[in-house]
Amino acid sequence: MLGFIQILGGLALFLFGISLLSSGMEKLAGDQIQKWLDRVTNNRMKSMAFGTASTAVLQSSGLLMVTMMGLINANLMTVTQSISVMLGQEIGTTVTAQIVAFDIGNLRLLLVILGYIFLEFFPKRDWRKFGEILMGLGIIFVGMTYMSGALDELIQIPWIASLLEAMGQYPLIGVLLGIVATAITQSSTAVTSMAVAMGVTQVITLEGAIGIILGANIGSCVTGLLASLRLSSSARQASYAQILINVIGVLIFLPLITQFATFIERTSSDLPRQIANAHTIFNLSVSLALFPFVKQIAAVVKRIAPDDPVKMKEKLTKYIDEMQYAVPSVALSEAARELARLGEVTEEMIELSCHALLEKIPTDAEKVIALEDQVVNPVTKEIEHFVNNLFRTELSNSQYERALQIKTLLVDVERVGDMAENIANGALDRIAGNITFSAEIAQQLVQLSNFARSTYNQSLQAFRTDDAALALEVRVAENEFDNMYWQAREMHLQRLKDGSGDPEAEAIFKETLRLLERISDHADNLGASVLQSESHASVEAVPA
Repeated sequence: MLGFIQILGGLALFLFGISLLSSGMEKLAGDQIQKWLDRVTNNRMKSMAFGTASTAVLQSSGLLMVTMMGLINANLMTVTQSISVMLGQEIGTTVTAQIVAFDIGNLRLLLVILGYIFLEFFPKRDWRKFGEILMGLGIIFVGMTYMSGALDELIQIPWIASLLEAMGQYPLIGVLLGIVATAITQSSTAVTSMAVAMGVTQVITLEGAIGIILGANIGSCVTGLLASLRLSSSARQASYAQILINVIGVLIFLPLITQFATFIERTSSDLPRQIANAHTIFNLSVSLALFPFVKQIAAVVKRIAPDDPVKMKEKLTKYIDEMQYAVPSVALSEAARELARLGEVTEEMIELSCHALLEKIPTDAEKVIALEDQVVNPVTKEIEHFVNNLFRTELSNSQYERALQIKTLLVDVERVGDMAENIANGALDRIAGNITFSAEIAQQLVQLSNFARSTYNQSLQAFRTDDAALALEVRVAENEFDNMYWQAREMHLQRLKDGSGDPEAEAIFKETLRLLERISDHADNLGASVLQSESHASVEAVPA
């Protein structure tokens, strides 16, 4: 009984260590992973390299798979692209087994101590991530020690000894055990590392360990499959592709386990290292063998799960998905994209509302009002909800500031939509009252509306690209707009004073002038936010 408790306790420590290590690595390199993710293209080699590197960093193929599901569901990644990433992911997931195959002795406790020091005495988040990495590694090795120690006792139990002996003779038993164990733990890394631990105490043959490895690869597909069930057909196609890749690999190697084991024995005299090498060489071989057939695999899974246009419906949001919470750097990047997309909608609303006002086109005004009700308001709520949930995850200092920036600027973008709607209502009032604008009013409105919309466009571009120089131009332009605004306002007051202006036309002009000035202010806020970000903290901004 004590042996089972030790194994379960060791497994719990191992999984906790993996979680800590993954969390720390994501915080350390998450932004870089996002940059790599943005470069995933139809270049299969680059996509495969990304899958290898990101899985090695995140220490979780399941985490990457779930993230890809969200991107596929948002139409930001194709199934074909994801398959190339999966092939790399299979290679990257072997890194942990190679690490735990080392015998580091009491160094494991030193890692735990150092990790604790960083976590306890260095409160800054940027330091805590190193503590998580060190402590995670240490706890992984401690868990491995407990699991290995318990196996000596368990091997004395007759039925366990018989099972381990049968696994050596009949590797299919090991495959089935690997599938079940991985499905339960949701971690192929944990199951493979358990096989390495069994190798430490020599309680398993290499053939039996290889069987567990093959089964763990199939079992690892459960996470992606479960995540895809409530998503689009494209996401399900990706999960089926992962299953197909792993099943093909197992079917190729299963009849050749004895010959494969003989080859692996030549790579090392140490059984734990042999098991780790078997995992690496198996996954590497399968990925390289299937690499030329990415398009064919995509074609097969599309037949298995064809697109259903009836069930496909367009989401209000395009980029954000709750599964992205697992990798905050990805979630933040997609939230920024979603905000920029909403900004583009509000920019269109400015153009339509001003055109409706100047040309007396009711359909343009009505479209603006519809966009405000059906797009801007609900999408704003979706983004706000998404970012609020992000605050509940563990963010680095820079990630926290980025999330706060997005939430703050969301208010500015939503307010611009309100301004555009108010201009559209003014257009409808002008049309209903058959109000005529003088040439002077029309000219001023054209000039000011074009300037405000151009400045707002620049501010969105500066935010989207993190362009400090463009953001600085926005701040300069806002000052210029203020001068134009006060000149136009003085002329408006002069027309009212000398009685040359139509009171109804002047009232609409005054309100529109105020709304355009507010739009320019919100554009300035976007520009100022870019300049105040960590990456541009040293840039001198022009005062508003």
